[in-house]
Amino acid sequence: MNLQARLHNYLQQIARERDPYLATAGHFFVQEYIRQEFSCWGSVEIHTFTVNERDFHNLILNLPAQSTPKRQDLPPILIGAHYDAVPGTSGADDNATGVAVLLELARKFAAQPVKYPLRLVAFDMEEYGLLGSADYANLLRQQQQPLRLMISLEMLGYRDSTPGCQNYPPPLEKFYPNTGDFIALIGNLRTIPDLIAMSRSIRKVGISSQWLPVPKRGLIVPQTRLSDHAPFWDAGYPAMMVTDTAFLRNPHYHQPSDTIATLDLDFLANVCEGLELAIRGL
Repeated sequence: MNLQARLHNYLQQIARERDPYLATAGHFFVQEYIRQEFSCWGSVEIHTFTVNERDFHNLILNLPAQSTPKRQDLPPILIGAHYDAVPGTSGADDNATGVAVLLELARKFAAQPVKYPLRLVAFDMEEYGLLGSADYANLLRQQQQPLRLMISLEMLGYRDSTPGCQNYPPPLEKFYPNTGDFIALIGNLRTIPDLIAMSRSIRKVGISSQWLPVPKRGLIVPQTRLSDHAPFWDAGYPAMMVTDTAFLRNPHYHQPSDTIATLDLDFLANVCEGLELAIRGL
């Protein structure tokens, strides 16, 4: 089965109504599906956090680095994607695409490890204010656990090459393309070398990539904070979001029309391939 077919298979399982309050059956199904997929590659750790006296769960898979003794002491790269969706939508782009790529990267990196240990995390309750990632980032900070880098996969499958379809918070439109056919990497200033290197790697697979460094935890451009990397910025970690820019491009954002049929699976497969190459290069 080729990469595009595997990604399509993941999407068919994940893209369904899965709001944690209003679509509990779909939410539980997707949570269990991720847990089972992760468990193919190692033991799955559950990070439980509480919201209004109810427990929610982030699912974590730790993958070892390439097996040399020194490598095991390196800080991990954390790759995360949220698996909840807003009510009334199957959330195909938001964020079944991110989770699908997360599952595929688990498969790839379990078979062929990279220089750094990897921690793959499926976050819950992103749509309710980044609650799962905030709880986890605070835990890591309290435990003084270092990270080499945190990468949030946030909407990776929508492409539109129509001139003028790509929007930006001002004044960014002066510096970036007006077609929505690139993948964006948005990081805090500590990640600038990684933003440059990863964008270069992604371009090698034939996909356009733009990068944006953001000072002051993104507070001056609030649109850059709308995913699970933001709590890691707040906790002082080097972190970035990889995204198709969400509502700045995709008209189906948070709508019932956010379905698999609206996605560009060629684009998604290229993004996945580019990210694998980029992470291997870190």
